[in-house]
Amino acid sequence: METASLDLNLLRTFLAVYRSGSFTGAARLLGLSQPTVTTQMRALERQTGRELFERLPRGVTPTPVADELAARIAAPLDELAAVARPTPAAGTRAEPVHLAGPAELLCTLALPALAPLVAEGVRLRVTTGLTDPLLDELRAGRHDLVVATHRPRGRTLHAVPLSDEEFVLVAAPVWAERLADRRSAQDPEGRGAPVQGALDPGVLQGVPLITYAEDLPIARRYWRHVFGRRLSRTAAVTVPDLRGVLAAVAAGAGFSVLPRYLCQDLLDSGALVALLEPEDPPINTGFLVQRPGAVDNPDVARVRALLLRAARTW
Repeated sequence: METASLDLNLLRTFLAVYRSGSFTGAARLLGLSQPTVTTQMRALERQTGRELFERLPRGVTPTPVADELAARIAAPLDELAAVARPTPAAGTRAEPVHLAGPAELLCTLALPALAPLVAEGVRLRVTTGLTDPLLDELRAGRHDLVVATHRPRGRTLHAVPLSDEEFVLVAAPVWAERLADRRSAQDPEGRGAPVQGALDPGVLQGVPLITYAEDLPIARRYWRHVFGRRLSRTAAVTVPDLRGVLAAVAAGAGFSVLPRYLCQDLLDSGALVALLEPEDPPINTGFLVQRPGAVDNPDVARVRALLLRAARTW
């Protein structure tokens, strides 16, 4: 595609639409009105003679032509924006770094890891929530970095693997003891001790299930991966924060499936029991996602580098 004669402002608006996934998001990023963005994209499509975006009920999706155009212009436009950006005055503090992700991981792992940077003057603005809404907000320019529980779809966001989290089937000792009789036939050597891949999930019938959400996302994945069957249960308690799930399970409310990083201390102390230690536990890879074309804030790079380094030990 010939881009030499295309209007630079139109290309800048195109890249904002491409990265944000909507005309509204691009308008917010650029400080323009949504009708202005729409008009500019129509003008660019007339200049190129090709459709660049497929309009959806919510937002837009790029066509292959748009993918090709973005790949050609993104780096040059980002470099041009960096050159045109005013140089901060000496002694000026960098803008706060807007970091988002799951509340449990941020509070348990990320924020403690970032404490040294905060002590050095880095400012953080932290938002918690579910991955997909946070990624939408990242595209719209509301965050600089997002810790995501899955790789973003498409090619508009830059994501790198951050860490793997292992899921563990856990309960309080009181429930492990009650289950001992049911498990004795499966576990003749140590009543109630974790069994390497030999637990019949039927022994958990009658034990309350504590989970993150009504659709049991973590528990369902564990059942498919470890037991090779579908989980047919309803939750006794749902808490939209895994730290609340952990507290309820540790208090004896029932059983759950939790990330090992969140419950390892209680497992080590004996306050929780791993009901099963499969040879191939389910693992989920988290990703660190950065907003493309972000304002040149050196503290964003510092936070990103430290998180990637610290995550090697998570």
